[in-house]
Amino acid sequence: MSLRDGFVPGTPCWVDVSVPDTDAAARFYDGLLGWRAGFDAGPESGGYGQFHLNGKRVAGIGPLMDPSHPPAWTTYIATDDIDATTARVREAGGQVLVEPMQVLQAGRLAGYLDREGAYFMAWQPLEHKGAELVNEPGAWSWNELNTRDPAAAQEFYPKVFGWDAGGDAFYTEWKIDDRTIGGMMPIPPELPPDVPPHWLVYFAVDDVDASAKLAVELGGEQTSPFVDSPAGRLTVLRDPQGAVFALISGLQERH
Repeated sequence: MSLRDGFVPGTPCWVDVSVPDTDAAARFYDGLLGWRAGFDAGPESGGYGQFHLNGKRVAGIGPLMDPSHPPAWTTYIATDDIDATTARVREAGGQVLVEPMQVLQAGRLAGYLDREGAYFMAWQPLEHKGAELVNEPGAWSWNELNTRDPAAAQEFYPKVFGWDAGGDAFYTEWKIDDRTIGGMMPIPPELPPDVPPHWLVYFAVDDVDASAKLAVELGGEQTSPFVDSPAGRLTVLRDPQGAVFALISGLQERH
């Protein structure tokens, strides 16, 4: 198994989903990916829970803090100094939506918009080091920025996290010390203009066709055709409450 007890600063380290009905979302992802949801952190957690696979922490789930916001998956990027990261976001032209704050004894978080408006968060770990299992069927495996302004992103993220940009004109691979830790692609022009820039979260599965069919049977929606990419066969889906995510099979280990 791809077990983790921490992540290099600048590396995606955690993902969670925010939805109006956490119990319904738990049933959907339990059925689709074999997760088990737990909401046992007490009232001080604000209803936040964690998904486990094979006894290991793989993702988080929580209620929408603002009912006007759409349900969504969020990517967290590890940092060893969230105050300095927040300062660099501002210096690079981003916005700080959630100022650095303490989360019990788990760690510190902050939330941002990049220069084009894609939302992401940073996490400075204390007791909670991030996902404990990645890159396995049923676990989180990839994070990809979908944007209409790749050039702006290639200026912003290296300033904030020290990333290098590789790849080609169509697909960017974000790298730290020559190791690929995420990706970026332009939002296809055929998508409606109201689709915002966003970080897309991928989960690994053994058979993406069968898993996509199961997602639809569980009340989700397949929003893209199947694509056979160099990294693996993939598709994009929307869960029953509207949170968008991707499934992929054959992805090589990247975290």
